[in-house]
Amino acid sequence: MQGPRWLERGMKHVWLPYSQMQTTVPPLPAISTRGRTITLADGSELTDGIASWWTACHGYNHPHIRAAVSAQLECMPHVMFGGLVNEPALTLASRLAAMLPGDLERVFFTDSGSVAVEVAMKMAIQYWLNRGRTGRTRLLAFRGGYHGDTMATMAVCDPEEGMHSLYQGALPEHFIADLPVDADSVRALDELLAQSGDSIAAIIVEPLVQGAGGMLFHSPDVLRNLRMLADRHGVLLILDEIFTGFGRTGTMFACEQAGIVPDIITLSKALTAGTMALAATVARAHVFDAFLSDDPLHALMHGPTFMANAMACACANASLDLFEREDCLGGVARIARQMRTELEPCRSLPHVVDVRVMGAIGVVELDRIHDMNALKTALVAQGVWVRPFRNIVYLTPAFNITTSELGKLTAAIRTVLAQPV
Repeated sequence: MQGPRWLERGMKHVWLPYSQMQTTVPPLPAISTRGRTITLADGSELTDGIASWWTACHGYNHPHIRAAVSAQLECMPHVMFGGLVNEPALTLASRLAAMLPGDLERVFFTDSGSVAVEVAMKMAIQYWLNRGRTGRTRLLAFRGGYHGDTMATMAVCDPEEGMHSLYQGALPEHFIADLPVDADSVRALDELLAQSGDSIAAIIVEPLVQGAGGMLFHSPDVLRNLRMLADRHGVLLILDEIFTGFGRTGTMFACEQAGIVPDIITLSKALTAGTMALAATVARAHVFDAFLSDDPLHALMHGPTFMANAMACACANASLDLFEREDCLGGVARIARQMRTELEPCRSLPHVVDVRVMGAIGVVELDRIHDMNALKTALVAQGVWVRPFRNIVYLTPAFNITTSELGKLTAAIRTVLAQPV
């Protein structure tokens, strides 16, 4: 694509994420968004099938969210959260506490999902230290899991299949186990916790869907098993709902489908509907209470410069307004029905090993993708923005996507996968 001057000039200096820039297809210059459409510099349009890394749950440029940003910009875009507070942040904290299950009631704001998970890890470890229990400095995570790209969160990602295997030896060592999906794996995890529970601060898991690990699904029974084992062995349970939170799996939060309450939950991505960077780590009352003390060292020593940014919190409040006013979860159910029907024919295509749908997540898994660049280019040629990774082609569209827009996305996947990949 012949791009604008800023593209040629800037590409000489930018470092792209997850890209071997010597061989990766050059990125496309986006100049505007609207609804579920991305417009490129040459005027062509792409129907977005992944909601900008799973964030834009209400589509782009929603007028209600845009108005909230504009109003907040006029009065106060940001003020430090040290010694000062702001109305959008406190309102958002109250709303999150009211909508989350159980007594998840103390909200710590950060800027990104990775940092939210780091804060959850720090909370879990310090929870035990503040109670006089030294030695509980490790976490228990799961194969296929992904929790972020920072040094701490890489250490609780899948060490072999994940994207961070290069860092083995440089990261703290935590316990990595199989998800407790059946009697044998439940028994194995029970034995691990019995043997090593005194060194484990918390269990951390992505509920129902391991996202970046390959959109791997598991049943609510897994979460019930983890809550049971955490209680039996006296460890905390952290649910990483950065991807699954805010309706993506069909309920507002994935943990609702299991009827459990984690001790700590992490939220980001769709929290602001993809408009601004914001994340939250929310703890139950007993976790927060362990930090209350006359000893200043018992405080949680963490404070991102832009935490509880007023504009970002205004975005999040506006997004929650839309969840209250509109049938967003009904939209998710409609998307799930359509994807099940329209992606199922892919099952008969060469190299396809599975087709699965949960909520507004549709996955076509292949045995391999021979040429990732060619596959991505072919999808763009169909007028869609779909970003395969590993061995999957997937859709995570906005909840208000139209039937025809979603049909365009599923048709593009069927067409492209019918060709050699």
